[in-house]
Amino acid sequence: MMREALVDAKVGLSQSRAARDAVRAQLERERTELATVRRRGQLAQGINDAETVRLAREYEGRHTERIAVLEKKLAALEQEAALVERETAEMTAQLKRLTGMGDAAAPPAPDTSTPDAGESPEASDLSELDALRRTAERSARDADADRRLADLKRRMGK
Repeated sequence: MMREALVDAKVGLSQSRAARDAVRAQLERERTELATVRRRGQLAQGINDAETVRLAREYEGRHTERIAVLEKKLAALEQEAALVERETAEMTAQLKRLTGMGDAAAPPAPDTSTPDAGESPEASDLSELDALRRTAERSARDADADRRLADLKRRMGK
């Protein structure tokens, strides 16, 4: 039962990290958009295009507000990921103590091996989880490639 909780915690940790990374990428896109809007506003001001300057200022405010919200969200997600990492490390150490598997004071090492006959059920579960994750990622990449190919064929009229 504790092994299942540990596997669930590790899945939650990977989801927290993925959410954090997605927000970080979104924040970078917003910062890029803000820089673009500011540059366009300056260019419009240089040619005395009042309407474009007004729109640039309006969008600059929107992007600035989004950036502030995303920065707060990113900070919260980073704290959540750190918390889940600590909890997972504690659970791993506790499980090792209970099952008598090695030094409980040592931090847990990420399991990158494939399961073999001498491995513990926990390591086997984690390896299986990693294999499932890699398979899902590969399937997502393949689906994306198929979608892009179909889009390209559609645009080319085939």
